[in-house]
Amino acid sequence: MARMKRKQIYIEAEQDRRLRMISRQKRTTESQLIREGINRLLNEPLPLTLDHAAWVRQREFIDALIRQGPVKGKRTWTREDAHER
Repeated sequence: MARMKRKQIYIEAEQDRRLRMISRQKRTTESQLIREGINRLLNEPLPLTLDHAAWVRQREFIDALIRQGPVKGKRTWTREDAHER
């Protein structure tokens, strides 16, 4: 068994009642049920967090490029060159 770390937590009275009931039904310890619950939570994918400020910076960069207008001169390559097999 992995090395354990002691944690002291506070739970609501109803949570305590139900935890005791389930531990008796499953014939396991309350601690084991809590560890299983933690593992379930840790196995869920993390929610994707978006950096709104980064999106704003990118939009400002794109807008600056658009304001510059088209590149002067002609391109020196063809579409076929770009997709050469």
